[in-house]
Amino acid sequence: MTAKNVLVIGGAGYIGSHMVRMLTEEGLGAVVLDDLSSGFADTVPQSVPLIVGDAGNPELLEQIFQEHEIDAVMHFASYIQVGESVLQPAKYYENNLSKTLALLASMAHHQIKNFIFSSTAAIFGSPTNGAICEAHQTVPINPYGRSKLAVEQVLPDYEQAYGIRHVCLRYFNAAGAQPDGSLGERHEPETHLIPLAINAALGNGPSLKIFGDDYSTADGTCVRDYIHVCDIAAAHLSALNHLRNQGDSLKLNLGNGAGYSVKDVLNSVQRITRQAVPHEFVARRMGDPSVLVADSTQARKALNWTPRYPALDDIIAHAYAWHSSM
Repeated sequence: MTAKNVLVIGGAGYIGSHMVRMLTEEGLGAVVLDDLSSGFADTVPQSVPLIVGDAGNPELLEQIFQEHEIDAVMHFASYIQVGESVLQPAKYYENNLSKTLALLASMAHHQIKNFIFSSTAAIFGSPTNGAICEAHQTVPINPYGRSKLAVEQVLPDYEQAYGIRHVCLRYFNAAGAQPDGSLGERHEPETHLIPLAINAALGNGPSLKIFGDDYSTADGTCVRDYIHVCDIAAAHLSALNHLRNQGDSLKLNLGNGAGYSVKDVLNSVQRITRQAVPHEFVARRMGDPSVLVADSTQARKALNWTPRYPALDDIIAHAYAWHSSM
């Protein structure tokens, strides 16, 4: 049987580009669909077809599924800024939900049965206990989280009606870069803490803004679970193998199980870069919970997955290698 390809939606973006690199390194076929609104064409290997366009365009999807041997879709093309989602909810529901429904409709028409969806810890809202397991209540507190949860909620119906099995990977804070610094995080504008802190330390960006120092945490700043982008890609690869081997649909949390505050990140960046990080405290952002930490026990068991780079200093060292080479 001819090997099938994975359609990677958003494969020119931060996480998607690491996924495409891993697929090619494993000798697996990939096709990238990306509108390049936040991705970069030069991150896609020349051996991988890059189709520039809208993942919610039925005519384009029809063409892709007709011309390429696709048996699985990985979806990385969501808008992800919590604060922006509060101010512009329509933008988030249109892109994150409506376009995903168009994609699923095209998959159903072409009988493509394997779907891997990048979900998020934001579906849980403000946690009521410590590390979040899959059974934790899902009460998102911002439109970003609600748009992601809405996709998760429709997928069982699409499985029952059209046979599309799914793995939803709810990862917490994606961070880091290829260990050799050859591929990393590149957003315009950048909104994530670790690259902002590194750029501030390198003098390549403004003073770091820390949004709130009055949260109910040990040092007053938000606590997050940072997971290396290569570990996220490895989990997606395991999920692909799981579905291709006729595994059941899954909804899994991805994280390291350790929480680090904004000040912890600041201190780690200063250790790695050996530079002070200029910073200032400003008002809280809308929609930010105090603590988000994952319990990834189920993912480790179901996917036989273990994070390779769990240490915060390693995550930041790899990110620093990338940013210092720019």
